[in-house]
Amino acid sequence: MNVMEINVLVLAYLGDTVYENYVRRHLIELGIGNVNDLQKEAIKYVSAPSQANYLQKMIDCNFFSEEEFDVIKRARNYKTTSHPKSCDIITYKYATGLEALIGYLSFENKEERIDEIMSFIFNK
Repeated sequence: MNVMEINVLVLAYLGDTVYENYVRRHLIELGIGNVNDLQKEAIKYVSAPSQANYLQKMIDCNFFSEEEFDVIKRARNYKTTSHPKSCDIITYKYATGLEALIGYLSFENKEERIDEIMSFIFNK
């Protein structure tokens, strides 16, 4: 199956779970042992505004290959009118772009590249 033929929202669906798993592991590795504290800290990474912010920082640093940026743009430009009440549609589309990229990389078994992206996020 050609990953570029997969609906970008399906890639974002996969990317959301991969991304959240990285965040949870990172927070546990930091030594946070209380579930309530873990949840509070996770929001700093998994909320749409946070994801959009991280994505914009990476774009500003020319962090992505042309192929990766194509996936981001496909997701960002996907026609949708629904979004969470907690953010505007533009922020939501940027967050979806990051999740779609993570899903794309996961589907392509490019775990090392996901590690690089997540290291950037965790170090910012």
